[in-house]
Amino acid sequence: MTTLAFPQPAAPLVRFTHVGKQFAVDGGELEAIREFNLDIAPGEFVAIVGSSGCGKSTLLRLLVGLDSEFRGQIEVAGKPVQGIGGDRGIVFQEHRLFPWLTVEQNIGLGLVNEHLTQAERFRRVHEFIQLVGLQGFERAYPHQLSGGMAQRVAIARGLVASPQILLLDEPFGALDALTRQQMQDELLAIRSRAQITTLLVTHDVEEAIFLADRVVVMEPRPGRIKRVVEVDLPHPRARSSFEFHQLREELLHELTSDGEYVAPPVVRVEDLPLAYIAY
Repeated sequence: MTTLAFPQPAAPLVRFTHVGKQFAVDGGELEAIREFNLDIAPGEFVAIVGSSGCGKSTLLRLLVGLDSEFRGQIEVAGKPVQGIGGDRGIVFQEHRLFPWLTVEQNIGLGLVNEHLTQAERFRRVHEFIQLVGLQGFERAYPHQLSGGMAQRVAIARGLVASPQILLLDEPFGALDALTRQQMQDELLAIRSRAQITTLLVTHDVEEAIFLADRVVVMEPRPGRIKRVVEVDLPHPRARSSFEFHQLREELLHELTSDGEYVAPPVVRVEDLPLAYIAY
């Protein structure tokens, strides 16, 4: 008798289990996060959306290891998170570049804990300068860069140590609308080349749909998962498509309303009275 072997699903790279977080406020306790449970697969892009105060950025701080005071467990590759590690890189809303350092020096700060020779360090930095498309700006200082270019430097700094996970905390929130869209396209291209697991925190529902494989919708005070939405749209995604707008309306409903979302009926042109059809 032949036994069929079915492929087993990959173990999650990131696992949040019953995670909770409280802050001491005015002599009392403020519950910021309650019973957060989420698995993230290797190579997956997950976005977390929600209103201010729902614990989105706090979750990133816990995962990156900047805060160790929480309930539950956070694991990366099956091991509990214990402080900051090279397996996790983070990019903040503000690029936080040192103004007295050049592009290559700022990116090189991401290798401060790596045991590399000078030649290896130089090769790694310039590999990621190419990855984010900043060739020719190696010796430029932050004040000589546009906002989008400075954010590319921050992304390269987050990636240069070859982390398993890239954490993004509203990375394009300070950019103008056009630069923001360009950087979203650039992030997808970088992710495709680097094959890295990504966790994005954003207020922008459209950004989440454009970038992510799954969108986690949070409820505030305390922060907890309301719904996890699969974004089953092929790349490249058209922001103007009906499916994109329908998903956007569904997520906005989850963030702003109670009750189940009911999609409006689809009206076909051939069903409209002639008076409504422009020739």
